[in-house]
Amino acid sequence: MNVLILQGSPRANGNTAWMAEEYRKAAEAAGHKVTLVDVSHKKIAGCMACEYCHGKGNGACVQKDDMQELYPLLAEAEVLVLAAPIYYFTLSAQIQAPIQRIYNMQKPPKVTKMALLASSYSPGVYDGAICEYHGIQSYWGVEDTGIVTAKIDEQKTDATKTKIEKLVAAL
Repeated sequence: MNVLILQGSPRANGNTAWMAEEYRKAAEAAGHKVTLVDVSHKKIAGCMACEYCHGKGNGACVQKDDMQELYPLLAEAEVLVLAAPIYYFTLSAQIQAPIQRIYNMQKPPKVTKMALLASSYSPGVYDGAICEYHGIQSYWGVEDTGIVTAKIDEQKTDATKTKIEKLVAAL
């Protein structure tokens, strides 16, 4: 399968980046084609709700920023993995912008499965992010292959790596 991982943590060596990299390695080892994009270091503005994409733009966004690099990847992805730190009860701002900008497509056309990787230093802060993830997954009508969360004592551990490998096995 063609897997696209959107990694939304600005910390290149942080816990979320580690989770995304572990998913990438496991998916490639299982024979999947994987593209991991660090969206946190891209210049991607939020959706302006201008409706250009659904009018004159015929599906194309009026904004010309780094999101243009993601649209072809989203068009070919069969599995979309969102990897985000949870700073204040929801997905990071760095991953929110690309998610919102998918609005012009309504849904990536080939995506049939999704997964969520989320890390935080605090336990009990995942509810908002998980709700948002399930909202997207439900709206698109795609299969949820699972969620892995990692609070401070679970980060960069063999146990978390095993949970991530089980997500990949669900593909």
